[in-house]
Amino acid sequence: MRFKTAVALVLLGLLTLLAGIGQKTIWAPSETFTASAPSDAAEAPLTVIDQKLRTLHGGTVKIDIEGDGNFMLAAGRPDDVDAWVGQTAHNTITGVTEDQKSLQVEHADGEATAPNPAGSDLWVSTENASGELEYTWTPPADGEWTLLLASDGTKPAPATISMTFPNDTATPWAIPLMVLGGLLMLAGIALALLSARKKDGEGDGKGSGFAQRARAKSEARSSSRLPMVSGGVATAAVTAAVVAFTGGAATAATSPAPAPATESAAAAGQPAASPVLLDAQFRRILEQVSSAADAGDAAKDAAQLAERVGGTELEVRTQNYKIRSQVGTYEARMPVRSTKLLTTVVTSERSWPRSVLAVTQGDGNVVPQLLTLVQPSPRENYKLTETTPLQPGTTFPAIDRSGTETLAAADKSGLLYSGEEALAGLADRLSNAESSFKDKLVEGASSPYIADTLSYQAEVVKSGENGNFSFTHKVVPESTVVFRTADGGALVLGRINFGFDGTPKASGDKLTIGDDAAALAGGKETTTGMVLNFAESMAVYVPPAGSTDPMKLVAATRGLVGASFK
Repeated sequence: MRFKTAVALVLLGLLTLLAGIGQKTIWAPSETFTASAPSDAAEAPLTVIDQKLRTLHGGTVKIDIEGDGNFMLAAGRPDDVDAWVGQTAHNTITGVTEDQKSLQVEHADGEATAPNPAGSDLWVSTENASGELEYTWTPPADGEWTLLLASDGTKPAPATISMTFPNDTATPWAIPLMVLGGLLMLAGIALALLSARKKDGEGDGKGSGFAQRARAKSEARSSSRLPMVSGGVATAAVTAAVVAFTGGAATAATSPAPAPATESAAAAGQPAASPVLLDAQFRRILEQVSSAADAGDAAKDAAQLAERVGGTELEVRTQNYKIRSQVGTYEARMPVRSTKLLTTVVTSERSWPRSVLAVTQGDGNVVPQLLTLVQPSPRENYKLTETTPLQPGTTFPAIDRSGTETLAAADKSGLLYSGEEALAGLADRLSNAESSFKDKLVEGASSPYIADTLSYQAEVVKSGENGNFSFTHKVVPESTVVFRTADGGALVLGRINFGFDGTPKASGDKLTIGDDAAALAGGKETTTGMVLNFAESMAVYVPPAGSTDPMKLVAATRGLVGASFK
């Protein structure tokens, strides 16, 4: 009976051992699995691939796409992609079915077409393809990233999509089965040896009484030194050991590993501090802005500016070209450079409009130039709205390059003055030599703008024998942008309209304007009066609340934008 039990244990152990080995070899799961989009999914001009799929199973995800003609795959922040898609009909790939064979696709009805997403400033990277694309999905930076697939916004997005994910190759029972199998075999062999030894003892006969008593004592001593257990006891002991072993394995398999800090942050939603542009995006945008400005400047053609220049800068440059076409000596606007990028300022506010700054000093920039770029809405690209040379004696304030807060113009939180108060104070200072802001707003050691403006206005009034002259400086409220600085203060940027009004003192008196203004007014002399309009681009540093320091003019310039006779 013992021998049969031993044989059964050995066979059971062998089968268990082979089962464990099989889980590691012939029955081992594939390292990857591929899921495809269902063929009956509704057509849509846009397809969104949810950011959750990139980390669904850990490791690298590969995407294969087939479509007719040209198409693009763009990577952007989830909120940026959602904002760009807007009300357009689209499909969203949200997950994988339980059998891991199909992608889960959700359809949203909406507008039948969208603008071509190619070239949008929202995309940190873009893959262009014709017919097919093999794409390895890797994040361009920390945080969450969604993919947008489209043809041209009017045709259906490619529908043949498959994604290959890392598979769960864990075999938690393989090692326990191999250990259990080995132990069962050892137990069977031990039981067989015990059975054979007992049989041999029975074959010796009873012998003398003395021999029998000696044999009994010997067996008793052997039993106390080397305890043998029956097959049932051995199996119980082995099972207990395996249960303990597999219990640890199960714990390890079900307890999640600590997530990387970036993924933990992503799980809680898009970080508020995430800048709206990465460095690569910013440089690409700046190069396009610079190229457009160069083309317009070279041809003196404002139409070539329109794609990348707007607001105050488009108005000033348009008038500059008109004047220079008639007055060869009129000074050109300072060139816009993307090279020698000294610093950038990027907002972390995710709403629109979005404003960013660059400080550059390339060829033709006598001093560093502060460039203001604004993106009005998700489907519009950034445009250069102001170029403002830094005042020579002023240091640009420190601002966190990883993304900083932007404040509303009226928001005074943590500041000595709100943005609108700062610009209003500057406008008053430029209009009145005895302004109450005279000591509250200063220039650097060699910054000339405020002093030069006041001197110019005083000289015109003094020398104007035939006319009465007045000057106004009025803030354009919608142009105000406020960035929080590293010390808790703020950098305030905006436009001030500088008006120059002249009226003859007596009937018959004439006022004469310069050649630059004459190019816009259509003449040089007037007996009825004249009005000149300048756009002033300004940047002011505001100290944090509680500071005793004055505000400082950081950057300033003006451009003639209008001249007319009354």
